[in-house]
Amino acid sequence: MRPFLGGHLGCELTVTVSAPEMMDPIQTMKSKDSETLITSFNLETGATHYILRIQNTKGFFREDTVSSTPAEIESLAPYTEYTLSIMAAHGGGRSQPSLPLTAKTVLPPPQLSASSPSNDSIIVSWAPVAHAVHYTLSTYQFGSNTSMKHNTSNTNLTLSGLDAGALFVIEGFAWDLEGRPGEGSLYVNQTTSKEALRHVSVVYGSIQYHATSDQNLTCNSTSSSCTLRPVSCGEVHTIQVTAFNEAGPSQPSSPVVFITFPCPPQSLALMESTAGNCTLTWDTLPHADSYQAFIESGAGTEEACNTTSNNCTYHCKCGHTYLMSVFAFNHAGSSPRGQILNYTTLPCCPEAVSVSLVSTDTLEITWTASQGAQLYETRAAGGSEVILCNDTAPVCALSDLSCDRRYSVLVTPCNEISGCNRACKAHTKNTAPCMPMNLMLNLKTSSCVGVSWTANNRAATYTVSASGDDGRHNCTTNGNSCDITDLPCGSMYEVSVTATGPFGQSLPSYSDSLETEPCCPGNLTVDQVTQAVTNVSWSHAKGAHLFITSLTSTRGHARCHTQDPHCLMGCITCGTNYTVTMEAFSLSGRSSNCSYQGFSSSACCPSGVRLYRTANNSLRVYWRSAGSSHSSITEMVGSSSNNYTCTASSGESSCDVGNIQCGDVYHVVVAPLTPEGGRVLFCPQRQYSVTCSGSNVGTGVYVHLHSYLEGHY
Repeated sequence: MRPFLGGHLGCELTVTVSAPEMMDPIQTMKSKDSETLITSFNLETGATHYILRIQNTKGFFREDTVSSTPAEIESLAPYTEYTLSIMAAHGGGRSQPSLPLTAKTVLPPPQLSASSPSNDSIIVSWAPVAHAVHYTLSTYQFGSNTSMKHNTSNTNLTLSGLDAGALFVIEGFAWDLEGRPGEGSLYVNQTTSKEALRHVSVVYGSIQYHATSDQNLTCNSTSSSCTLRPVSCGEVHTIQVTAFNEAGPSQPSSPVVFITFPCPPQSLALMESTAGNCTLTWDTLPHADSYQAFIESGAGTEEACNTTSNNCTYHCKCGHTYLMSVFAFNHAGSSPRGQILNYTTLPCCPEAVSVSLVSTDTLEITWTASQGAQLYETRAAGGSEVILCNDTAPVCALSDLSCDRRYSVLVTPCNEISGCNRACKAHTKNTAPCMPMNLMLNLKTSSCVGVSWTANNRAATYTVSASGDDGRHNCTTNGNSCDITDLPCGSMYEVSVTATGPFGQSLPSYSDSLETEPCCPGNLTVDQVTQAVTNVSWSHAKGAHLFITSLTSTRGHARCHTQDPHCLMGCITCGTNYTVTMEAFSLSGRSSNCSYQGFSSSACCPSGVRLYRTANNSLRVYWRSAGSSHSSITEMVGSSSNNYTCTASSGESSCDVGNIQCGDVYHVVVAPLTPEGGRVLFCPQRQYSVTCSGSNVGTGVYVHLHSYLEGHY
């Protein structure tokens, strides 16, 4: 049953509540008496009342409204079959009728009358009860603890062999064709006649007797008895009899004190104990010798209790309704039926109570429905905190509870008639630990972070989790700090703390982001492009987004800032050893210092290169040494595939090239040799024309025409 809430513009709210669904069928239905049926059914969550629909095949139709189970359906016809169905109802309407159930009322009680034809017998008679197959009479002799039952198919019964002058209480009921006993009759009191007089005196003439009571009652008779009426219960009469004949009145007889039958007991009250016993009490009556209490349950069972005191204790069930009446007895007979006490015992305590923690601050309590309960009051108490929940269903959720607290949970059943049963057992349950607070991170090393928090639980184990793209890293402690180690460089993590205790797990703390230092590039290469320019390149570095690369020496340094994996550096001094370092920065500014193998720039290129003629068609190449300890090589490449080389040892500044072919243009490069024996590639290249002088080919001295750089960026 879900309410639908629909709103519109303005400040109005329209609430539409759907009717309940079809109810479960009626559980049980039995006859309480010939005009009353008792029915029980399952309560429906959210229902405010129930409607019982009663009908039969003779056109009878009626709907009764009841509030709880069991319910009594009164004013029915005896020995009649009825069909019942039930509907749940609330403000949204009523449910569909349940599947019907059929029951039949029992036979009405026989109307008994009794007389005593002799001092040892009683004749009981009654009118036939329609549909009865036989009858049962129960007799109880006042002053005796024995009772007798008699079965007969006739409409009269003679009880013989009785004590003379004894009082008997008689009740009867009829049996139907289905073998069911009908409603019991009202109690009938009958006294057997007294024994015959043993002393007889003769009086002459016609005799009349006149009996008088001090309560102003009189009666006349010509026989040995007359009736004084009317009398009421609990009266004390002093009676005398006077005989009359023609000679006049006799002397009055000795006074006889006679006490009438007792009045009905008053002030019936019931005390209910926790042990399942109920004590029925009443006011003590004058002139009552004994009492008989009748306790009838709503289920149709009846219990009798005989006592000479003013109370009677019997076993009573929780959540049941009892009808109680008390009769008083003396030698004159039974009192009339007096007050009928209708008492409903306290509802039964719930059974199978289960308290479970469904979230960190919510307890769900479930139990089996209690007999006689219309409402359940669920109470959770922890310290000074008390949370209440009232519902008609056997389930309750208590939320917004304090964390890490022990609660006493008590489910109290209540009904409108008898109130609430406060004697039910409480259950204990602890809520989950509190969420850790004030999370702080301290990156101790590039691979270790210290995590601390505020611990506010009685007893808990704390688990710190750092979740990143490489998985989860954990550390566990009973305190308020721990270190997470072996974190890889260049990683991002979300760090949180969770408390775990014997009664569950807390919510994770608010998380904080952690970024480890960026990784250093695994490989870095320095390539010299020109005598003063280098190209530095490196491999990928996880987590790094900005690089500052430095070449440092005693003769100066070079630096570049870039997001690329390479950069050009100028201002490089030839023939110098450099220290190569890098700072790698993450997006948030964390940095790593990276060191690499040193870099030595190439030897300086010679300057002032000149060519001079020597003997035998040779040329001598001169240059100004840069003070390098490297060997130098001279290469001359002509346009007609005339190529010449010469090498100068370390410290020398010239070398000779023989057998030069004149009449050609040569590209001349003088460059130092690397330690590996290769020529430095970026030294300048110059162009010379070698001409022939007269008829002597290749013997002249030729001047330098122009030069240009050989290398490139």
